[in-house]
Amino acid sequence: MTEKHSNEQKDQFMVGMLVENYPGVLSQVIRLFSRKGYNIQSVAVDTTDNPDITRITIITYGDEMAAQFILRQLHKQVAVIAAKLLDRSSCVQRGLVMVKLASDTKEKRDEIIQVVNIFRGQIVDINQECLTVSITGDLEKIEAFIKLAEHFGILEIVQSGIVALDRGKTTIFDNN
Repeated sequence: MTEKHSNEQKDQFMVGMLVENYPGVLSQVIRLFSRKGYNIQSVAVDTTDNPDITRITIITYGDEMAAQFILRQLHKQVAVIAAKLLDRSSCVQRGLVMVKLASDTKEKRDEIIQVVNIFRGQIVDINQECLTVSITGDLEKIEAFIKLAEHFGILEIVQSGIVALDRGKTTIFDNN
């Protein structure tokens, strides 16, 4: 892997796309990134209001030239209906993290609950030994929570990919 595509690269880009919904379409898109040497940091996939169309949001590392290259390659794919680079500053983003935290004392549980409340999260499961919490928000909020959660002892963690939509009336069909 070249330095241009390494994860130490600070530049990230986010691509939103609509694709035809059929078996194997996600693997085609993922293979395109893989063939070109890009490691995907985040991917979120689900159908839209039309069950024949799937929305995919991918975050990866690379500069503006790399982002434009990937975008051109995506537009060549038969299954791709629309693809667009999403600007983090002009879109709404959300992800989900669920974290199972050790909480073997009442004091520790209370402290975890206070932190979860600050992050406007939810306790989704509780017992004498652990709490499972859910936090939604942008990538920075999720990363901040995970960093604080390490103090309590993370037993298990699962994180969704980031989903994003342009703010206002702008849609995926509008030009960058």
